[in-house]
Amino acid sequence: MFFYSNCNYIKNPWFWVILVLAPAFFSFRVQFQWHHSFINNWQDGDLQIFILRCADLVIRVFVLLVPVYITWYVKDKKNQPFYGAAPLKDVKPYFLLLLMMIPLILLAVTQNDFLRMYPRAKFLETLDLSSKNGYYFLFELCYGFDFVSIEFFFRGFLILSLIKICGAHCIIPAACFYCAIHLGKPAGEAISSFWGGLLLGIISYNTKSIWGGLIVHLCIAWFMEAGSALSLLFKK
Repeated sequence: MFFYSNCNYIKNPWFWVILVLAPAFFSFRVQFQWHHSFINNWQDGDLQIFILRCADLVIRVFVLLVPVYITWYVKDKKNQPFYGAAPLKDVKPYFLLLLMMIPLILLAVTQNDFLRMYPRAKFLETLDLSSKNGYYFLFELCYGFDFVSIEFFFRGFLILSLIKICGAHCIIPAACFYCAIHLGKPAGEAISSFWGGLLLGIISYNTKSIWGGLIVHLCIAWFMEAGSALSLLFKK
């Protein structure tokens, strides 16, 4: 009785549609490379490498969000704003959360396994490009833009498309999916991604907005980039 009284959502066809579409959408995002042939024919050398890195980050935002938007348009346009796009009422709790994360970030950027992967922009050191400061800035903007699709997908689509179907039951699976895409990254980041995904999922569930989570996610990502770059500089 407990099982059936709490899992009636499995009878809803949209539950199964989302269950199939979510990994399909994200897999398509990861594997999307249709723009590579155009860039390869347009540029060569080190500039080509840079453009490919930035294009991957920017184009895949739309590759992921377009099918999510179509799903919202068909399923939820009359019920709610685009998943997570509701305005944020108060930013103070998110900056408090960010302050709490700073000691963990400072610890992370001293770890060797972390420094082998970050900063993500360190590939620019191997490229022969003029005025590298501008390239660093542009790459970090593209890197940050990528988190827009991550938040709309994991804390918007995966939570808010299912909120009226299975309620809070969608939060932990979304956090598990989010953790899964961090496998292969430094252990501390992979483990914390589950708890971060869980917390941001709870926030999205209650506020119907992803903007606070996006602020936190972006700031953490850029702090990690800056912190790891400084850490490597001091180790030289």
